[in-house]
Amino acid sequence: MFKLETIGMAFEALVSNKFRTLLSMLGIIIGVATVIGVVSIGAGAKAQIEEQFKNLSVTSIIVFPTRGTGNSKLSEDDLGAVLAESNFVSEGNASVSGSSNIAFGTEQASATIMGITENFFSVSNLNFLHGENFTLQDNQDRNKVIILGYTLAETLFVTPDQAVGKTVKVNNRQFTVTGVLEENGSSTFGTSYDDTAYAPLNSAQQNILGNNAQVRLVFLANEVELMDLAQDEITSILRTEHRLRDNQDDDFQLRDPGSIVSSATETSDTLAFLLIAVASMVLLVSGIGIMNVMFVTVAERTKEIGVLKAIGAKQKDILTQFLLESIMLSITGGVLGIILGMSIVPFLKDYGAIQSISGAILGFTFSVIVGIFFGFYPALKASKLDPVDALRSE
Repeated sequence: MFKLETIGMAFEALVSNKFRTLLSMLGIIIGVATVIGVVSIGAGAKAQIEEQFKNLSVTSIIVFPTRGTGNSKLSEDDLGAVLAESNFVSEGNASVSGSSNIAFGTEQASATIMGITENFFSVSNLNFLHGENFTLQDNQDRNKVIILGYTLAETLFVTPDQAVGKTVKVNNRQFTVTGVLEENGSSTFGTSYDDTAYAPLNSAQQNILGNNAQVRLVFLANEVELMDLAQDEITSILRTEHRLRDNQDDDFQLRDPGSIVSSATETSDTLAFLLIAVASMVLLVSGIGIMNVMFVTVAERTKEIGVLKAIGAKQKDILTQFLLESIMLSITGGVLGIILGMSIVPFLKDYGAIQSISGAILGFTFSVIVGIFFGFYPALKASKLDPVDALRSE
């Protein structure tokens, strides 16, 4: 038999029993759609992680005060000590954060307030859209100046370019706007740079957040290869500054974005793998269903197989025909599963899902493998039927 004729016969056999064919494909469709959904959620999670850390350099080292360690506290003096004594750190900043209402005229908004040192923006890779940064002198003199994130400036002034030079009220105190940042999105710490107002560190502590706000430090190592040495050096300097004895634990903790991203990505990948494994089980069960259907099909068409062999069909022709039927089931189910999976991804946006072609490829590949693997044995059994016995069957 010619290949096209074999394909045609396989197609006719599937079409002749539409309901059974549809039931056989149902597991494949659901399995492939599930794989696509899971991979899309995983891709969305990775994109969110990358977005969250996009403004920090790969050489960044973040220092937090340790929770639950008595009077654990970092300060601007710690920042100065590390910058003065470290051989592996090039730059650093200190910041505190809290929240407060900010108002201009009749417009007001609830915003994150960050008290920062003047080099915060260069370390965080944040650029100005309008105006300029405050100075070291502003921080030392506790001047009431403030910089607005893009969305916050838009909320208060409609057009951000009108904000510079205006006076806003924060915590019932007047602050002069010196600059507006470009639109950025999420920050490293789960807030939004665009919804944040930035004041000099000392001014923010005195006039808005209070002196009890916990200071966080960020340093830049000279090179990626020096990250471990830089962290060891920062730890040593801070332990000395905090006068910690050898038997005392650190009252601060260090994190670098690379390890945080890696850890978060590994967690996301592990979860995605587990969910894909569940989806694969659905495909496996559907494959067993295909095998059962093919066994039933072989039993029903035993006489047909005998006739085909009697008119000259070879064993490989019978094997090819029945294997093609199984593969057609899985391919059709895979295509329908891709359509279904791609269609449901927009409804998963609340879970961070984004369209991912890799999910479609993975799901379709699984479906084809299932068709070949579970369809081969029934096809082989059909091809080995004795033509005389097959013709005698009822």
